[in-house]
This record gives sequence, C-alpha cells and structure tokens, in this order.
Amino acid sequence: MRALVTGASGFVGRHLVALLERAGDDVVENATDITDREAVIAAFEAAKPDVVYHLAAQADVARSWAHPVETFRTNAEGTLNVLDASRLAEATRVMAITSADLYGPVTEAELPITEHHPLRPVSPYAASKAAADMLCIQAGLASPLEVIRIRAFNHLGPGQSKHFVASAIAQRIAECERSGATDVPIGNLQARRDFTDVRDVVQSYRLLAEHGVPGEAYNVCSGTDRSVEELAGILRDLSPSDIAFVTDQKLLRPIDLPVVCGDYTKTMQATGWSPKIPIEETLSDLLSYWRQEEQT
Repeated sequence: MRALVTGASGFVGRHLVALLERAGDDVVENATDITDREAVIAAFEAAKPDVVYHLAAQADVARSWAHPVETFRTNAEGTLNVLDASRLAEATRVMAITSADLYGPVTEAELPITEHHPLRPVSPYAASKAAADMLCIQAGLASPLEVIRIRAFNHLGPGQSKHFVASAIAQRIAECERSGATDVPIGNLQARRDFTDVRDVVQSYRLLAEHGVPGEAYNVCSGTDRSVEELAGILRDLSPSDIAFVTDQKLLRPIDLPVVCGDYTKTMQATGWSPKIPIEETLSDLLSYWRQEEQT
C-alpha cells in the first residue's frame, strides 16, 4: 500500500510513519504547506498514493484563541485542499484526523461520548475541526473518494510538544531535576480528559484504513477519563526530586471543559482495536524523553 502522510514530521506523524514502514507500506512523507492549494495538488499527483493519512494541523487549542484565522485556514481550508488533491490524484481513501474537541461541553449523564453526540465546539480550534469534519462528509458524498473521519481524543507519549498538558508537566519536572528547582507551575488540575498512548493511537489509524467504513466517523480513545491532577501525581512519583505544583494563572484557558471521556466501541467492532499501553508506562516514557531533551 502506498501511503501519503501529511504532518509526517509532527508528534503523531513520526509515530505513524514508523508504524507504516514496519508494516511494509510504501510511505511518502508530505511536507507541503497544506494551505498552499496548488503545491498540495502537485505533491499529491506526483506521489500517487493509495491512502492518505491527513494529520497536518494547527493543534494547539490555546494558540487558536490568539490566532483564530490561522487556525481555521490550516485546519479547515487545509483539509479542503487535501481532500481535493486526494481526489485529483485518484487516491482511494483518506483518513482525516479531526478531534474530540468538536463535541464540546458534555454533562456527566452524556458520558461516554459516542460518534452520535452533537457537535458543539467552544474554541476556535474545535470549530475549525468541526468545519473539517463537514468538508470530509461533503467530499465523500460528492466523489468516489472514500473518506473516514477519526475523532481522536487526547493522546500523549514520547516526542510530544510541551504545549500539551502532560508533556508540559513532564518537561517542567525534568527541568527541575536538572536545575534543582522545586516549584512546578501548573494550570487546571481538575480537568478530566480521556488519554491514550500515541503508539496505540497510530495502530488504530492503520487498522481503520484497512477496515473502516467510508463515510463513517470513529472515536479513538481509552474510554477512561483521568484528571490532570492524577497524571501530575504519577509524574511526580516517577521523579526522585522533591517538587511541588504551583498554580499559574497564565496557564489557565479562557474555557476549559470539565470532563471529556469517549466510547471506542465502534472502532473496536470495526477493527478489533483497543488500547494496550498502561498510563504509567506512557508517562514514564514521556518523562524519560524530556530528561534526555534537558541533557542536550
């Protein structure tokens, strides 16, 4: 299978490319700016992929508040360009990675979130992903292109940017270990999210590329919600340093959903996939990654 991956140099992209290559796929790593329509079309026509994994995005929710137009252009207009380029290059299937953020606020009674939950985006990032989701539906209905939407919940693991909560905490702990400092700045400890190891996540992407139904949306998640406080506690226990978490008002978001937890039953039924890597192993590997980064 000839696979083209947008966002191949990113956190998830690097893990996905490694997996696809281990599986024997012929992988093309696309580095084209997805907002440059003509360049995207030319790159896809040269690559002639069978399947496109569309990961390229502006993925920082906090940044989306300060840069909403850039976020929308990248995530919505960029997705439109990728879909059109895939169709023109006669690709068979597009795996479009959107986000669970498009589901928006939920009550405890609505958990866990299934793919039938209404879209209620509250951040510019979430709105851009909801728009991308609609573009995927349109592309699948209007052409022979097989488009599968993957609604990924929070994922984490080695190599993740410090702009994401668990990785940020791990990076600050590693920095304290190196410097001898004791205070670790932190944001909202009470927010609860559904976290999955990125190495499990990319396994689901390839399985859905093989077994997913065109036109359908699939949640990729763990089915368990954990508070930021729980993750921070596990990371603190992994460190020999005597550290304390200190709330930093600058790290609080304008709107922070209290709880998000997904249901991956549909994905499991289609592919047999379920997450395997324990959260303790994920966080240990993440902290080890940042310790190595602090030494360089």
